[in-house]
Amino acid sequence: MNSAPKDFLDIASFSKEDLTSFLDNTMQMKEIFTRSVKKVPTLRGRTVLMLFYENSTRTSTSFEIAAKRLSADVTNFDVPRSSVQKGESVKDTIDTLEAMRCDYVVVRHPMPGFAKNLAGLTNMSVINAGDGQHAHPTQALLDAHTIREVHPELEKKKVLIIGDVLHSRVARSTSRILDKLGAEVAFLGPGSLVPKHSKFSRFTNYEEAIAWKPDVVYLLRVQMERQTAPFFPSTAEYHNLYGITRERLAYLSDHGIYLMHPGPFNRGVEICDEAVDYERSLINKQVENGVAARMSVLYALKPQTSSFIIE
Repeated sequence: MNSAPKDFLDIASFSKEDLTSFLDNTMQMKEIFTRSVKKVPTLRGRTVLMLFYENSTRTSTSFEIAAKRLSADVTNFDVPRSSVQKGESVKDTIDTLEAMRCDYVVVRHPMPGFAKNLAGLTNMSVINAGDGQHAHPTQALLDAHTIREVHPELEKKKVLIIGDVLHSRVARSTSRILDKLGAEVAFLGPGSLVPKHSKFSRFTNYEEAIAWKPDVVYLLRVQMERQTAPFFPSTAEYHNLYGITRERLAYLSDHGIYLMHPGPFNRGVEICDEAVDYERSLINKQVENGVAARMSVLYALKPQTSSFIIE
């Protein structure tokens, strides 16, 4: 990147070269994890504001750890107990917080486009931690890094994304970053949950999808909370048709296929218990890489007046 971007809102905003730079920095950040003291002074004196209007475990925790490993201060904005509940507007909330001289705001909101709108209202660097069904760009970054660790050359590698694509911001962002980096992407799921108009291959039959010979199978959680109508008869039928059963897991193992999932799981729906401990599961690696990827984003957005110190 020729200059530091102000915000990190979606994958579409960045070129292949930009994304590769983020990924290369993610690899450098992971080197810090091997040290006895897993902390560097890079963002000392900076403040990261966590603004989550939706619940989160992995994303919010990994952002907080990422910020602290870079020596930033972290403030968690408690939305349920804030003046938001009294009718305070988003702009008034941000104006108040900006007056406290925060440097970054990490935001999750149920409304698509919220992070972009917020970025236009503040001088703080805005990082999109998920906006409705629209985008989850830091998840895409950690997913791409995780795949690069087992397949350093992503060009032409095949990634099969299975599940509730329709409601998934992860599917949108991860498919886009993989496409930009030269990988091939295909979707599998019930016809009602896989968009018909997409540049990517679309399967509704598991056997046909596996015949495509993917290198990685990426499972999505069925997002019941975002579904306003039944999209399939039952979770048991979904598991039989599209889930990773014991038999399908044996096939993945025999063919050296890696398995991913952004979490949290629906055990017995998209994934069987045995798959969580599968020898080629990258699920725990995704969690670990989430911290490094978010460190990379925080570093890339920081004002370039101070040097990057990792000693």
